[in-house]
Formats: sequence, C-alpha cells, structure tokens
Amino acid sequence: MSFKYPPDIDLRRLLHFESDSGSIWLGDRRMVLMHTNALAALRQDLMSSVGPEHARRILTRMGYASGLSDAEYAKKMRPGESLQDSFMVGPQLHMLEGGARVTPFKLKFDIQAGQFYGEFRWDNSWEAYAHRQKFGQVDDPACWTLQGYASGYTSAFMGRLILFKETLCAACGADHCQIIGRPIEEWPDGEAHRVYFSDDSLMDKMEALQSQVEALKSTLEPISHGGKLIGTSTAFRKAYTLMQKAAQTQVTVLLTGETGVGKERFARALHELSTRAAAPFIAVNCAALPSELVEAELFGVEKGAYTGAHAARAGRFERADGGTLLLDEVGELPLAAQAKLLRVLQEGEIERVGGEKTLKVNVRLVAATNVDLEQAVLAGRFRRDLMYRLNVYPICIPPLRERKSDIEHLAQGMLVRFCALHSKRVLGFEERALRALQQHDWPGNVRELENLVERGVILAAQAGMVEVEHLFPNQPDAVQTSLNAHGHLARLPSVQDDELSARILDSGSSLDEIEGRVLDHAVARARGNLSEAARLLGLTRPQLAYRQKQRQSSAVPAPAADLKSEPGAL
Repeated sequence: MSFKYPPDIDLRRLLHFESDSGSIWLGDRRMVLMHTNALAALRQDLMSSVGPEHARRILTRMGYASGLSDAEYAKKMRPGESLQDSFMVGPQLHMLEGGARVTPFKLKFDIQAGQFYGEFRWDNSWEAYAHRQKFGQVDDPACWTLQGYASGYTSAFMGRLILFKETLCAACGADHCQIIGRPIEEWPDGEAHRVYFSDDSLMDKMEALQSQVEALKSTLEPISHGGKLIGTSTAFRKAYTLMQKAAQTQVTVLLTGETGVGKERFARALHELSTRAAAPFIAVNCAALPSELVEAELFGVEKGAYTGAHAARAGRFERADGGTLLLDEVGELPLAAQAKLLRVLQEGEIERVGGEKTLKVNVRLVAATNVDLEQAVLAGRFRRDLMYRLNVYPICIPPLRERKSDIEHLAQGMLVRFCALHSKRVLGFEERALRALQQHDWPGNVRELENLVERGVILAAQAGMVEVEHLFPNQPDAVQTSLNAHGHLARLPSVQDDELSARILDSGSSLDEIEGRVLDHAVARARGNLSEAARLLGLTRPQLAYRQKQRQSSAVPAPAADLKSEPGAL
C-alpha cells in the first residue's frame, strides 16, 4: 500500500485569518494560535496542581476532542476518493495545525470488519519539545495531546475506540516519536488506558477526594470540636450536658441505656473532654471475658499463678493508669470479681492474681450496662454495695427512637465516613430513604443505623443516591412505597392488587358479601381453627369472632310484628 499523501491544497485553502474580527478559521471551524511555551506552562501547572496522572488524562482528552472534531470534518472532504485518501485528511490536518510532521509506516484497516493497525512517525512534535522545555529529558513518553488526537480521529473514522501508544518519544531522548494504533481490546493493557478516554469528570474525582479528606478530618477532630457525637434532640442534649459536667471531675460514671445506643462513644467523649485525655483509654467488655479469666484480665497475673501463666502480665487497670477504664456490660461480672472491683474503687489499689504486692492505680472508672442493676441486685447477681459505688453519677443515654430528629444528622455523618472507607462517592439519601429511616423502630439503635448506612453506601450507584431498597433490601415491598397525604411512607398497591380490586368490582357483589366469602375461606383454609384463620386475615381472634357474630346476627330474619287491633279496625 502506497503512503504518498494526496495534495493538501484543498486543506490549505480552508485556513484563513480574519484580523478585523480577531478570528482564525479552518473551514467553518474556529481555531486559535498559541505559543508553545504557554502550553508548556499550562502543562507544568497541571502536573503540579493535580498530578501527572490527571494532567495526562486532561491533555489526552483535549487531543481526543480535537481529533473527533477533525474526523467529522474530514469525512466531508474529498468525496469519491479512496478510503486511504479520506483517512489521510487527519494526518495532513495534524501537520497543518502544527502538531508534528506525520509519516505513515504501516496502515491496514477495514471499517466494516472493525480492523485497524497503523504505525506512524512524528518529527518535530510540539509536545515533546514543550515537555523537555519544562522537565528536561524524561523516562516515559510525553506526547499525550498528540496521542489523544490520533486516537480520537481514528476512533471516529473507524466507529470504535482505537488506542494509539507512543513507542518512541523525543521527550525521552529519541530523535523522533513513533506511535502504533490498534483497537483498545487488542492491547494487553488496553483497559488500563480506557480511563484516559472516559467521560468521568476530574471535578467528580476531586469532590470524592475532598469528601474523603473531610471524613478523615472528622475522625481526627477532638470530640469537643464536634467530633464523633452528633445530636441536637432534647433527650440527647440532656445526656450530653451531664457528660460534659462530669468530664472535668474524677467522679465514677455509670452509663445506662439499651444495647447499641453508643455507650462506648459517650465514654470516649468523656475521656477526651477530661484532664486525662492524653493518657490511655482502655475499654473491656466484661461479658466477653471467660469467668475464670476475668480477674486476670482486669487486675493482671503473676508468673506461675496458674497453669499457663508463663510470664507476669499487667491487667487492664494497670494499662489504664492515669487514664480512663470503661467496663462495658459491668452487670455480667462474676461476684468474686465484683468484690475485688469494689476494693479498687474504695482504695485505689489492686493485687495481681497470684501476687502479694499491692499496686496503686490512678484510674477514672466508667461503667456501662444495658441491664437494670437494681433488678440484678434483687436477683442476687450483683452486689448492692458495688451498685451504690458505681451509681454515683448515672447518665441514661436515650434510645434512637426517642431522638428521631437526630437520625438524619447521624446518617449524613455516617455516610461521609463510609464513603471514605469504601472509596465510594454517594451524593446523599433519597427522600423516601430518609422517610424510611425516620419511621423505623430502631431496635438496634445507633449501631443498627450504622449498619444500614454502610449497606446503603455499598449498594448505591457510584455518584448516585442511597435509596430505600438499599437500606432495607430484604423487604420486597420497600420499593413499592410513596409518601401519603400526611408525609409518611405508605405501601403502593401492586398490579396484582389493582387487578383483584377490578375483578371484585366487576363481580357485582356487595362489600358485605365479599367480606363474608373471605372470612369463610380463611376459616376453611385453617380447618376451623379460628386463631389460625385470624392470623391469615391479619386480625386478632376476638376481632374475627366479632365479625362472625355480626354476620350471623344480620342473617337471622327479624320476628314479625304482632298485629294488635286498633279502635275502629275491621
């Protein structure tokens, strides 16, 4: 195949300058002349501000768009010429526009079959020159805009993505540049280069990075500056105020509340707001410790104290010396450990298991429980004197269902954190999703909300919204909801419901007749078991019995009225 260019006089005639209007035109396309050193400065600024990878993507996309534009124009030129001459409009335009001198080495393509292979040489590449001007000789090819142009032009010409890669580059010290182009699928690393031609916005990526930075900042901020505790409801503010007042004292605090309300988070906030913030915060779940090892874990153990104690080991109290120790699920402590804990609270000293030496400890104790300690005392599971000692300053943390106004704020904060954790960009919660969160009963409290938000982030589409089905995926009717007149989520009737209602109306039966048939059918399906029939109907057994009685009473004909003779009657 001959690679001699056809005359380019037709292309040269397209280029004209209008000094009066300040315009340069290539046919009907407006162009602009720019200094190479200005483009080099732009390149340098991009690389220093967004990094080499994003700079490469921006410049590749710019060249790609230029190539697409020239391809549209080239298809209108030279009608009736051979396919090769039509294709050569692109390299000739590229030279006319000052990109480089383009020499084709190999060119094979079949538009119908989608096959393409091309090798081209570039001499005097403006981009290699500009790159070396700012960065000197480099190791990797740098003609990103020119590669983008070649890929855009050829992709538009072929109707599929053709990737050109630079095998030689003057920016790397070669005396010329050389490129090879083939369909992106035929390159072993083609998928890795697809990002340079995608429509993903750099601003989207920067916003995602900014969200991650904000999430990381929120985890590093001190609690006193609006860190991990979020809430404005009256119930939450009451508990938070109590915690703030206790923070600057040394009082023992008892945190109570249902499981999942955030007792450990309150304890950490208490520690961060106290004068002990620079010392350790140690948390231990008493319910997770085997009863035979509780004392060793809390108070430490000496070498040889029991089988397996091969070395002396400090307990949690020693490790928390100078700081705060959280005993979570304190109601699960064995009675023997309770007695030793009481001594620590009274005397401020401990003895390791198997030891004889008394050790002084300076620890702020915070206890947490979700059980009623008074009831545990009555049941003989908890020492009364220890309860009094722990209950000096109780703080009851409200369940989530009593702080509904905080749900959206909590969810938004969790959304930012989980987006950063899972490298996901999610725009927020869809309105129905927020309504569903507000109306949920929250038996698992804040911990349950945390789990639901994390699930929603994972299931939501990239740059999309968290929808109600992402939060409650196991509820088949979750997507069949809408807002009713009162602003609450209401189940929408399904197509089957509408068809059933239409058949009932078409039957001509009255509402009482329909209800009677449904009741009889439920009783028959339950084989006469009224409790089972009531469950099928979504009623209680007394409600079903009442409805049956009403039907029976309405079915008995009323007794005929007695005829009494009236005066003058015949």
